[in-house]
Amino acid sequence: MDRRGFLRTAALGAVATAGGLATPNLARAADNKVLRFVPQANLANLDPIWTTQYVVRNGSLLIWDMLYGVNDKLEPQPQMVQSHDVSADYKTWTFTLRPGLKFHDGEPVRSKDVIASINRWMARDATMGLPIKRRLDALEAVDDATFRFRLNQPYPKMLFALGKSSTPCLFIMPERIASTDPFKQITEYVGSGPMRFNKNDWVPGSKAVFERFDGYVPRAEKANWLSGGKRMNFDRVEWHILPDSATASAALQNNEVDWVETPSPDLIPLLRKAAGVNVDIADPLGNIGSLRLNHLHPPFNDVRARRAVQMALSQEDYMRAVVGDDETLWKGVPGYFTPDTPLYTEVGGEPLKGKRDYEGAKKLLKEAGYNGEPIILLVATDVAITKAQGDVTADLLKRIGMNVQYTALDWGTVGQRRAKKEAPAAGGWNIFHTWHAGADCVNPAPYIALDAGGDTAWFGWPKSELVQAKIAEWYGAPDLAAEKKVIEELNKAAMEHVVYVPTGFFKGYQAWRKSVSGVVKAPFPLFWDVTKA
Repeated sequence: MDRRGFLRTAALGAVATAGGLATPNLARAADNKVLRFVPQANLANLDPIWTTQYVVRNGSLLIWDMLYGVNDKLEPQPQMVQSHDVSADYKTWTFTLRPGLKFHDGEPVRSKDVIASINRWMARDATMGLPIKRRLDALEAVDDATFRFRLNQPYPKMLFALGKSSTPCLFIMPERIASTDPFKQITEYVGSGPMRFNKNDWVPGSKAVFERFDGYVPRAEKANWLSGGKRMNFDRVEWHILPDSATASAALQNNEVDWVETPSPDLIPLLRKAAGVNVDIADPLGNIGSLRLNHLHPPFNDVRARRAVQMALSQEDYMRAVVGDDETLWKGVPGYFTPDTPLYTEVGGEPLKGKRDYEGAKKLLKEAGYNGEPIILLVATDVAITKAQGDVTADLLKRIGMNVQYTALDWGTVGQRRAKKEAPAAGGWNIFHTWHAGADCVNPAPYIALDAGGDTAWFGWPKSELVQAKIAEWYGAPDLAAEKKVIEELNKAAMEHVVYVPTGFFKGYQAWRKSVSGVVKAPFPLFWDVTKA
């Protein structure tokens, strides 16, 4: 029996079993002031600056607010900010906070809190935070409600940087928490957003609980993605960790949970037929799968070894494993940017097109000096997207003659281990899988290689002076036409360097009870304006 057949059978068995024996022991989701949600993965930590995992970002959106938030057009809108002023040369940016902002401990949000939060974020955000830091002459408090950047170079994309939804986002924390070493996890979760985090009820691997913060003052505007008034209609939002897709689907059908963020595509036909359940595409901008290679250690410190994987990789194999045979849900992408958005290009994407070349890959591996050493493949088996990609990669590497060490872990552990720079044999890694929301891939910011003069890059630590130069050109591009020209050159350079290998573009589903209203399509679950009858 194949994976999809097994999941369908398991789900049918879970629903049919008398007494719900195959479903979790959850109370019925009848209270309209409690929302029970099944997230994409376990919430193993809750520091959105220390990690870039989407599940942590999504929980953090309830706890902490942002200076700016993007709307459904990906435009940054004022959120905690009341107003801003910028000099004609884009070197001096002055911001004023809106009145009434409070932390969950009752303390007002002050400029000193914002400055500490920005400083911690800049140290970890290689895509947009570090470029600001390198231009920074001063970040100063004018008064308790006003703060100012003084830069030595123009930075016209400041608002996008302060409000971007790609991880790590800039969340505003109290100064005492934001002063934590950015390379160590915070241990206190006092926020500035619409919900408090109930640390006492947190059981990693099982449950996380958020409770309404009555001191939160939403903006007057209607909510639109991460912008506008974040009005909560629930006293309590419970996250139930159910990594088994069949169990989560059965719990939804039995009205034991209200909303499942990422139901398995194999179970969608079953959920469509279930009484009381809605199913829809979760995010119109979709996702781009990612095979991340460790550039620091052999064999993938040699571009020939990276190109060997690239030339043998079939995006179709990955996409069918991730979302099934419905070709309306996926497509190959010989590039790094979101299809059907202004900067999408396939220039330089030839290595991912056409017939896959296993023999050519074996030859390149030999030229790179590969001699059968173990390849440590980290696979988060509790997340369907990473599990499916990992299984395909294990088979691919064997086909081209590599010695694969399939390392099955949970997503939280992968998130910790991928940060290790040690050699694979000493606790590091060679390959891991993730995915990037299409909303994060509309421009090159998430595809940083290495900041010029710095030592921070995304996990895998790629370094290419040409890629970096093209990213810098994009930051300074005066208009869309200039951006497009740079992006074509960037896509080609990144493909040649094999910064990482895109495994394809795909869309996923979300499912929720028909008693729940206000669920919207977005790259992240949005709980404001959601109600339950």
